[in-house]
Amino acid sequence: MATLKDIKQKISGVRKTKQITRAMNMVAAARLRSTQAKMENFAPYARKFSEVLGNLAGQINPDIHPLLGKRDKVSRVELLHFTADRGLCGSFNMNSIVKAEKWIKEQTAKGLDVRLTLVGKKGRDYFKKKTVPVTAAHTNIYGTVDISFVNKMTSGFIQRFTAGEIDEVYMLFARLLGMARQEPTLVKLIPIEPPQQVGDEAAKVDYLYEPSSEQLLVNLLPKHISVQILNAFLQQETSEHAARMAAMDNATKNCSELIGSLTLVYNKARQSAITAELMDIVGGAEALKNA
Repeated sequence: MATLKDIKQKISGVRKTKQITRAMNMVAAARLRSTQAKMENFAPYARKFSEVLGNLAGQINPDIHPLLGKRDKVSRVELLHFTADRGLCGSFNMNSIVKAEKWIKEQTAKGLDVRLTLVGKKGRDYFKKKTVPVTAAHTNIYGTVDISFVNKMTSGFIQRFTAGEIDEVYMLFARLLGMARQEPTLVKLIPIEPPQQVGDEAAKVDYLYEPSSEQLLVNLLPKHISVQILNAFLQQETSEHAARMAAMDNATKNCSELIGSLTLVYNKARQSAITAELMDIVGGAEALKNA
């Protein structure tokens, strides 16, 4: 049975852990506000960009640009996979890795060659133990990514696609659906599948294009890929902070419950010790009395 000193040490240790988890929760909440603001500010631009691209693509023959054309035979695919650089965010990273593993197995079962471009230490550390080839790995870049970095990444994908090194490019990131829900989302980057407009939206909007709609579409296609990748960075970073904030909040609550249960055990042990001492005193007094 644990002594009173052991129980007090456990309570003290759990209290220190609670202080750490509470502080980490506050840090995650502060970072979440910052990244969520960036994500929400970028969202209207991304939506309007998709709307214009969908309007253009609906009026133009897709054969005018290689990024719109599907390959007759697909044999090589690449996945841009996002994970966090740090842990302590519950099952956030593992959910993304499990979905990536499932997708890789599906592609391999079809006889396709799969390559990975990894963003985040957790994904890099996991897949470096696997046999899947890795084209590039980027770590410790969240919060510092700008459009120039994304354009460089996009250029690399386009060059490999046009050179015939890869036939399709996909992207897997965590989409923020709420503070308590972050869903791993798989989207197709290349070849580009322009967003379909719902209902009669295309008929309601009649844009005037300068230069020609064909030339504008050619210029917008690479930017469309960059917009999707940058949006994925913002969604991923915001989702990570939301997941970590929720995990640390749960850890703080668990610490409080554990402190309560340990305090109850301590009080019972202390009461038992006091009772035992009283019994010894009474027994000794009775022995002296009868001597």
